[in-house]
Amino acid sequence: MFSPEIRYARSDDTYIAYQVLGHGPLDMVFVPGFISHLEHYWEAPPIVRFAQRLASFSRLILLDKRGTGLSDRVAGVPTLEQRMDDVRAVMDTVGSERAVVFGISEGGPMSALFAATYPHRTSALIMYGAFPIFSYWVPTPEALNQLLTMIGQAWGTGVTLPLFAPNLAEDEPFKHWWARFERLGASPGAVAALMRMNSEINISPILSAIHVPTLILHRTEDTLVDVEASRFMAERIPGAKYVELSGRDHVPVVGDADAILYEIEEFLTGTRLGAEPDRALLTVMFTDIVGSTDRAVDLGDRRWRDLLDSHRMVVRRELARHRGNEVNTTGDGFLATFDGPARAIRCAIRIREELRQLGIEIRAGLHTGECELFGDDIGGVAVHIGARVEAKAMPGEVLVSSTVKDLVVGSGLQFEDRGTHALKGIPDEWRLFAVAN
Repeated sequence: MFSPEIRYARSDDTYIAYQVLGHGPLDMVFVPGFISHLEHYWEAPPIVRFAQRLASFSRLILLDKRGTGLSDRVAGVPTLEQRMDDVRAVMDTVGSERAVVFGISEGGPMSALFAATYPHRTSALIMYGAFPIFSYWVPTPEALNQLLTMIGQAWGTGVTLPLFAPNLAEDEPFKHWWARFERLGASPGAVAALMRMNSEINISPILSAIHVPTLILHRTEDTLVDVEASRFMAERIPGAKYVELSGRDHVPVVGDADAILYEIEEFLTGTRLGAEPDRALLTVMFTDIVGSTDRAVDLGDRRWRDLLDSHRMVVRRELARHRGNEVNTTGDGFLATFDGPARAIRCAIRIREELRQLGIEIRAGLHTGECELFGDDIGGVAVHIGARVEAKAMPGEVLVSSTVKDLVVGSGLQFEDRGTHALKGIPDEWRLFAVAN
């Protein structure tokens, strides 16, 4: 998906980057952790799904805090007070009188302070993986020095990924995304300064002064911030609702993100609409680079990453041209949906031809069927069939189920019969057809 328009709000003499997504009945300001980058977010499908789900029941306001991402770099370290001013400036710019303030991790303390200071501007407070005192994150000065040494030596390589999202620590495409996220979010020196400022945070005395509806979420085995931090805050914020979730990833979009989203939606709207999937007839398309492992070995890491970037650019460009919707990518493959099978086939053909010019060969599999819609994700038997069809495709082949072939009669597309096949885990035999070159 293309990134929503990035605009700037002026807070004193500093420009704060922000985006607005959705048209829900309530406003929500998303306050990120210690670094962020609005444009780069939209290259990570888990973040896109998370943001789009929040925007399904709110007008979601995203921002990069001053000194990070696309917002102005500033001299010195921004104070919590300055960052609260920045949130108010963004709200004023987009015409938001009151908003839910949703603070993630390091964004939690500032969000809590904002709710206590500006209750008339805060309709509710939500904190995830947050802390009132820095020692719940880094317990001792010695541990902080070790962390800063690691950052100084390896920042920008994805070094912090095992701390924030251990379940994706070995996922090479996400690690590549995270390494760039580190570089784009802030410089090593800025990160060190922010961490030292964070080490002095203690909002414990103001917790009892928060009198807006409050939801606190934390994963029990969080590898970065001790779960006791949220337990502590929940006991001291009057009337706070505390929900402890299973999992160890600190980043909310990794792991069971739906569990977090369900709790937020129910807290704000009284319902869990996302828990009941909608259904729609869609054409699903799976693509995969042929011989990707061997190519990666032959090219080496840097050239292979460059080739993957070109691959993603081509696929996303053609999806946009053919009204396709990117659901997920694994780096060397895509899952996308279309509202028409002929468009899906033509998109697959264009992707194949464009990538061939770059020396990349793909295979593609398509099937049309009823899919379950879970926010921005999809499920159901039709998705599994599409994946199995792709697995049967030969290099360079666009292979479709008989359902797809029968639905494009009159389109001018030609097919070659590939016979009947048993698809792993799918009942019955399926007749498959290759799109004629």
